[in-house]
Amino acid sequence: MWWMVLVGVVTGMRSMTALAVLCWFAWLGMLPETGWAAWSATAVAAIVFGVCALGEYAGDLSPRAPSRTSAFPLTVRLLFGAMAGVLCAHALAQPVAGGVVFGVCGVLIGAFGGVRLRVWLAKKVGRDWPVGVAESAVALGLAVLAAMMVHHDVVKELAAKTQMFL
Repeated sequence: MWWMVLVGVVTGMRSMTALAVLCWFAWLGMLPETGWAAWSATAVAAIVFGVCALGEYAGDLSPRAPSRTSAFPLTVRLLFGAMAGVLCAHALAQPVAGGVVFGVCGVLIGAFGGVRLRVWLAKKVGRDWPVGVAESAVALGLAVLAAMMVHHDVVKELAAKTQMFL
């Protein structure tokens, strides 16, 4: 279940990235999202969350961007992290409550740890902009890695179920 924590960490770093990547994976058929989660497998969801993620990347570089650990941004990250964890759990036919808990724990790690690491690196580099760009790239890479791991586990579970019937 570490990938649900990783999805939460990504959401703590960039609130829209994990949901955008999960929606793209679901729309491409790499994550089986059915029932109530079918909305995530639509082109509209993938495009909307993808555009929001790109906007967040640009907005994060602004000196006027609010702190990710202040009340409202952190609350939004916690909600999105819980949703991302739930989508992962649903794709794997795991308990939704576990997805919420792991996603929220990951958000706290990503938000508080990420901001401390970014401030430290910005002081070392001398500028925040390159560190912010690198953080966005790392968040995107980790989100893709987490989604690929969920996809891998879905395929592995499907193969085990198929083997059981043969």
